[in-house]
Amino acid sequence: MTTSFEHFTTRYVDSGDVRIFVRHGGSGPPLLLLHGYPETHMMWRQVAGRLAPHFTIVAPDIRGYGRSTQPSDTADHISYSKRVMAHDMVAVMEALGFDRFHVAGHDRGGRIAYRMALDHPDRVMRLSILDIIPTGEVWSRADARFALGYWHWSFLAQKAPFPERHIALDPEAFFFKAQFPGAEHYLDPVGYRDYLDCAKNPAVIHAMCEDYRAGAGYDCQLDQAEKKLSRIAVPVQILWGSKGALEQWYDVLAVWREWASDVRGHAIDAGHFIPEENPVETAKSLLAFFSA
Repeated sequence: MTTSFEHFTTRYVDSGDVRIFVRHGGSGPPLLLLHGYPETHMMWRQVAGRLAPHFTIVAPDIRGYGRSTQPSDTADHISYSKRVMAHDMVAVMEALGFDRFHVAGHDRGGRIAYRMALDHPDRVMRLSILDIIPTGEVWSRADARFALGYWHWSFLAQKAPFPERHIALDPEAFFFKAQFPGAEHYLDPVGYRDYLDCAKNPAVIHAMCEDYRAGAGYDCQLDQAEKKLSRIAVPVQILWGSKGALEQWYDVLAVWREWASDVRGHAIDAGHFIPEENPVETAKSLLAFFSA
């Protein structure tokens, strides 16, 4: 067993207005791994190798991030909505020959993952979501703790080019040192170098801002409109960091049980970046859930 992307291959998949960079390998049932902000697919490096003997792992960079391309802007930011990003991922899996698959998503990737389960219920077999609650729930429950602790949500969603100009002055200081002090010491060093390389690209900086603008507008409105109309039908696993904000602010499983019928999960000894801070327990939890 390897603990890296050794023996994985890479390719690009066209999805309408973007080209998605994908790394894939392993054998067994397909498992799509979706990364979060402000990272790339490399956040799964230490987990993917542990899962590859059991699953065919597909780890893309979501649109706008990493080595995937950036779509043209739209006034409503829908080109960066999680609904559109979910469509990208269906296209990726179809290109690799998979009509149905498991999905695990961390942070922004978790938002794409649950939207995929709602919009494409015939595609997703099981769903694991790491360290988030739904976007609409975040905004409807926002309070002083959220405003101070997750201030980047509001900052990134400000009208362009205000955030982009400030971030470009020192991307590492903004994306990591200001928001996640000490991250350079507890994140996977190989992944961290990749995140910084990509985050220095002004187009990627803009894409991350657009992602949060879509979250504050279209994604939030869609969640709030659909909450009482749609439920996630597949089994759902929720994992969160015992040292992070989620456990302090929310009854995590209770929130998700308003969105899905079959919900289980637990905290992992980590902060927000669970797959990198505790890859062994993350892989163990994902393996147990997706193998059931």
